[in-house]
Amino acid sequence: MSTSKIIGDWQKKLFKPVYWLEGEEDYFIDEVVAYAENHILTEAEAGFNLTVFYGKDADWTAVINACRRYPMFAERQVVLLKEAQQMRDIDKLEAYIEHPQPSTVFVVSYKEKKVDGRSRLAKVLKEKGELLTTKKLYDNQLPEWAMEVIRRKGFTITPKGLNLLVEHIGNDLARIASEIDKLSVNVGQGREITEDDIENYVGISKEYNVFELQNALARKDLAGCIRIIQYFDANPKAGPIQMVLPALYNFFAKVYQLFGLNGAADKDIATALGVNPFFIKDYKAASRLYGYDGVERVLLLLHQYNLKSLGIGATGVEDGSLMKEMVFRMIA
Repeated sequence: MSTSKIIGDWQKKLFKPVYWLEGEEDYFIDEVVAYAENHILTEAEAGFNLTVFYGKDADWTAVINACRRYPMFAERQVVLLKEAQQMRDIDKLEAYIEHPQPSTVFVVSYKEKKVDGRSRLAKVLKEKGELLTTKKLYDNQLPEWAMEVIRRKGFTITPKGLNLLVEHIGNDLARIASEIDKLSVNVGQGREITEDDIENYVGISKEYNVFELQNALARKDLAGCIRIIQYFDANPKAGPIQMVLPALYNFFAKVYQLFGLNGAADKDIATALGVNPFFIKDYKAASRLYGYDGVERVLLLLHQYNLKSLGIGATGVEDGSLMKEMVFRMIA
């Protein structure tokens, strides 16, 4: 079961009595809970038939009693249990889940963990409820996910604009979605979102960002790298070292993979690397400039400077100085 399947069913007025939402990715859980809270019932129905509990303060008997009530002036009622992972005696809900009230839509938000698959509760959930287990997206899945969110809002985006947005924000789906909402309000309906739009409305410089640092490093443009790092020094939130190093490692790890894909078509390489075909030329250029041994050396340096950024082998050194030293050694 996926978020789109659950919400799609609800839009068709197809409801199950119990939905258990668990796992690592809060964004997908919040998306389903928000829809349940705001769209299953009309505003008039919600006044009598929407009940919200929070796990830290909820008593299991009160939750079950609420679920067993009959709806008032409506076909169904909605009961939400948010932050259920903080609830004591949550296994006591098992009795209700085994025999739920058909006119109640009971939605449980159980974040950051999963029910023990060997437990009786897990078995009852699989038999009687709809179970959604969420996982963090891999970094190479972020562009495709962001592109789909943008497409659903009726927009397109340039490849560079998409990379700029995703590389800068990283694996934070809620923030990416929030920035896309901001763009959709400010950019004309149906327009293509560009790097200029990202700069103007999200506040990410189109010239001084992690993506451009990656490109400068791939071209062995030392002067360009130093300019960008100096910008990061003056604007710490634009390129913290904890964000820069993983992005560079991800890029050069894919360049490293290229050496095992000799002769493959660009489309096949893009699929293997999990990147937009538009950027394959950049990966190929980096592989030619650095060579196999050079890329291995870059990956090793990235590992070493990651340790230094954590204070291992270097103390009291500013992040900007570390990055300047690192790119100099990579390019030299």
